[in-house]
Amino acid sequence: MRGSQGGRPNDGNGSPARTRPSGRVGTGVTFSRTVARLLAGVLFLAAGPGSLLAQERHLPDAIAPSKKFVTPRTRRSIDDGLAYLASRQRPDGSFGSGSIFERNVAVTSLAGMAFLSGGHAPDRGKYGRNVTRAVDFVLSRCQPNGFITDEQAEYHGPMYGHGFATLFLAEVYGMTRRKDVRTKLKAAVDLIVNTQNDEGGWRYDPVPKEADVSVTACQMMALRAARNCGLHVPKETVTRCVDYVKDCQHEDGGFKYRRTRGESLFPRSAAATVALYNSGLDEENSPELRRAVKYLYRYKPSDAVLRYETHYYYGHYYAAQAMWQTGETGPYWPQWYPAVRDQLVGRQLPSGAWSAQRVCPEYGTAMSLLVLQMPNNYLPIFQK
Repeated sequence: MRGSQGGRPNDGNGSPARTRPSGRVGTGVTFSRTVARLLAGVLFLAAGPGSLLAQERHLPDAIAPSKKFVTPRTRRSIDDGLAYLASRQRPDGSFGSGSIFERNVAVTSLAGMAFLSGGHAPDRGKYGRNVTRAVDFVLSRCQPNGFITDEQAEYHGPMYGHGFATLFLAEVYGMTRRKDVRTKLKAAVDLIVNTQNDEGGWRYDPVPKEADVSVTACQMMALRAARNCGLHVPKETVTRCVDYVKDCQHEDGGFKYRRTRGESLFPRSAAATVALYNSGLDEENSPELRRAVKYLYRYKPSDAVLRYETHYYYGHYYAAQAMWQTGETGPYWPQWYPAVRDQLVGRQLPSGAWSAQRVCPEYGTAMSLLVLQMPNNYLPIFQK
């Protein structure tokens, strides 16, 4: 499966997903944050099948969506995008189009998470059935060894698909506690753990040979989501992954594609930064994160220049998460989100879609919706 740093779910250039027992995968999240996340999950399910706005009325101020960021124009853009995405779901529950991305587990999982980010849980909410059908498709592609892939589809870098699918199942399991989801999720997590290479990372295929920072970030996010919903993730796996990602960092704060080579580039650097956040690090205890965030901020979206167009969606999917983790009132998010929000809204097509050259519109639309809906704070993996 191709793609990765932004225009695709994976790419050889490094560039292309409840309860929380102990915070992030790794160390150091306060008890109050954990309680807030637990409360958010309970209230999410208790809100019933109403709209996102109906659910907001049940959310405490600490975790309610920030209306100052999601403007009425943004809300219309999101609504149009969700409607378009729902119209593109195939009878088997999958998303994706074109010769390479048809029935793609990564695109399907990202689309499913786009609905979850809007407050639509499986069988609950306007798009609840769309979520359930996407879940069922992903479950049907779980192989006996835990690998999540469509054997009839053409892929380049199938571990990207596995990582996004594992992340999606973890988010769903945290909301539903479905036993069939847990069984296949555990097998998918075990496969990730067992295919980590000697350097501490992962690459395109489910074998412990090579590693790159892009695929590694994808697996790390899946592991954190699994830990969030109560599955065991070995501490050693996380420690080795963090060491690998840190070893890929340049002095300027950006990240190489692989430990031994590659210049700093925004898309993969955004992914690596999120991997460090997912491990439990924060700016206070990690000089690597402080440098990484400063590096990313140099690429704040601008109307004048569309940087890294090939990996645009991939890069901003991760960069928005990194900036969101710095805090709503910090020096980064209040400037970053309006910039990327306005750029995305301006790029939306009349159909409600976002075009992603070299991938498919379902991918571009799902990624854009995940970024635009981040202030909703509904997905546990995005919560601070």
